[in-house]
Amino acid sequence: MKFSLVRQRDAMQCGIACLTMICRHFGSNVDISQVEQYCCAAKRGVSMLSLVRAAKILGLDSKPMRRTLDELAQGPFPCILHWNQNHFVVLYKVDRKGSRFWIADPGKGLMKYSMEDMRKHWTSVSYNGKECGVVMFLDSTRDFNENLKGKTKEQKQIFHFLKRYIKQYHHHFGVIILCLVISCGLQLLLPFLTQSIVDVGIVRKNIGYVWLILLGQLMIVTGRTITDFVRRKILLHISLRINISLVSDFFTKLLKLPMSFFDIKLLGDLLQRIGDHNRVQQFLTTQVLNIMFTMVSFVVFGGILLVYNQLIFMVFIFGSVMCGLWIATFLKRRRIIDFELFEKQGMNQDITYEFITTIQEVKLQNCEQRRCDEWEENQNDLFAIQMKSLNLQQTQESGSVLINEVKNIFITVLAATAVINGQMTLGAMLAVQYIIGQLNSPVQQLMNFLYFMQDVKISLERINEIHCSRDEQKVAGKLIGFANADKSISISNMNFKYNRHALEYTLKNICLDIPEGKVTAIVGASGSGKTTLMKLLLGYYEVLGGEITIAGYNINDYNLKWWRKQCGVVMQDGVIFSESIARNIAVADGEIDVGRMEEAARMSNIYDFIMSLPLRFYTKIGRDGISLSQGQRQRILVARAIYKNPAFIFLDEATNSLDANNERAIVEELHNFYRGRTVVIVAHRLSTVRNADQIIVLEHGEISECGTHSELIAIRGSYFELVKNQLELAVE
Repeated sequence: MKFSLVRQRDAMQCGIACLTMICRHFGSNVDISQVEQYCCAAKRGVSMLSLVRAAKILGLDSKPMRRTLDELAQGPFPCILHWNQNHFVVLYKVDRKGSRFWIADPGKGLMKYSMEDMRKHWTSVSYNGKECGVVMFLDSTRDFNENLKGKTKEQKQIFHFLKRYIKQYHHHFGVIILCLVISCGLQLLLPFLTQSIVDVGIVRKNIGYVWLILLGQLMIVTGRTITDFVRRKILLHISLRINISLVSDFFTKLLKLPMSFFDIKLLGDLLQRIGDHNRVQQFLTTQVLNIMFTMVSFVVFGGILLVYNQLIFMVFIFGSVMCGLWIATFLKRRRIIDFELFEKQGMNQDITYEFITTIQEVKLQNCEQRRCDEWEENQNDLFAIQMKSLNLQQTQESGSVLINEVKNIFITVLAATAVINGQMTLGAMLAVQYIIGQLNSPVQQLMNFLYFMQDVKISLERINEIHCSRDEQKVAGKLIGFANADKSISISNMNFKYNRHALEYTLKNICLDIPEGKVTAIVGASGSGKTTLMKLLLGYYEVLGGEITIAGYNINDYNLKWWRKQCGVVMQDGVIFSESIARNIAVADGEIDVGRMEEAARMSNIYDFIMSLPLRFYTKIGRDGISLSQGQRQRILVARAIYKNPAFIFLDEATNSLDANNERAIVEELHNFYRGRTVVIVAHRLSTVRNADQIIVLEHGEISECGTHSELIAIRGSYFELVKNQLELAVE
């Protein structure tokens, strides 16, 4: 029985895909998106612990352990292997000698490996003096079918969502199809005219007739040229419009996805998916129409060939079928290589982007050679896969050419024999040769279409993974507006961790009230969870326990886009866009309020610097504020939050890059701006929070102290130690 392979949609989903394969092996037709609910990928993908816990929820008994290759070959199968120390695959079969291993790789497909390959990819640890690898054996329990009851495989129509892109251009496609029919009809006359030149004009030595036929052929060629020109011009228009619509809808969908989605997606994966749209666009606007024209031509010219000579027609069909079977044998291997290319090209995108954006730091740290070697190593891996693809293509093309040439030779011999035996005229033979030439092209195009169909299906699967993801608003509620007059924020018994299967919580048992119109400061050592807490307040993630309420309602009840509109935010990794300073301050949609923008610049102590520039507020700054200092970038981010004139303000290390003078000036201005607003400040510099209405001290993800500056100093606890370490307090 063939093992059911499940493809991963990106680099982070290999473990989820493997667990889905195991579920299907034990009789459930569950879909990868359903398993993902119990085993969601984190920033670093999926861990073995995540797989163990998800398997338990699904009703599978799992046993992770270390095994040697000989022990692994004893089974049981299927089992999940930790592959190359950064990937998961399923081992589903081993031969009797224990020398051949059948692997279901969610990134590449069904593969077969030798003992040496297994040592290279799987064995990664030494245990009791033996080379071992990590494996997880699984078996179903009595709860398996019950836990997966009703969770049947999701049947998706891969090409369904493309209908609306084609439908809106149905009139244009109608004109294109009409042009194809006219062009095909004109082309249909050519073999008969060719035969007529030989059998009538040449045999009867009637040069006038020959010129007349040639004039007719010239008119036909002119007509075909005009119709093809019209068809290609319309097609170009449709192609560009559809491509813009496809990519635009993709970006629109990305903007609707939850914040947490982008924690587990590599930049290269997303860029590769954008590149996949080119395949889809070519498929919709070129391949589909070409194959329609091809099929019409094939039917018409095939019918004519059948009328001319049945034996030649049968030989042509037999040769074409053989060519098709030859090409079909390469489809599976091409699919595997395409997935390998996608994975490696995505990685290459990431490495190249990092290489280019960190050149200054690389030169500063004198690690040029190592970084170049790493980049070249990745390029060599990519080159090796591309060579595999090229070799496969050359083998396929060589075999196709050989089969076609042998077929054409047989047809030429049969046609010549028919002429010699008087069964066919010389003109008819030339017409047959012309028809064969016209038929060879459709056959080759049909084979290419099969390849393209396979490629575009893979691309659509990757694009659909984005389009089928849940929107942020489908996760959150629709409440717009505060129902209560008291707009305080309350956190009760909240627990959170980025990886739900991690052993430790990032935040645990958080109980906190953030009063309306007051300033709340959150302090603590690095890694204590300060930024995570702020992101939860902004709806980046859903809490795993407890709740966050705003004005008496759970944060998940609110429309998150509306909630963030009420918030002025400065994150420690805030982004400066590659546009004017004015648009970096007034980033929201709509016209710029110049007076409010200038006031925001003054309050953030950046106004004088802006006015010293030649274009002032309309000076364009580079990507990530590349022409600005860190302090200037940070002041623009503060001005952005002030310009928004929000009811809630969230500042995460908003002044950590400023000198003492700038910091003091901004803090004084902000102190007045805070009045009547609910403010949450995360800071390492305790001088910026000492006047807060309440100070929260986080330690290892828990609240250890809460009070005002003077109250916390008096008890000489964690806050006292933080202040003392910054030499801001004289210790008696």
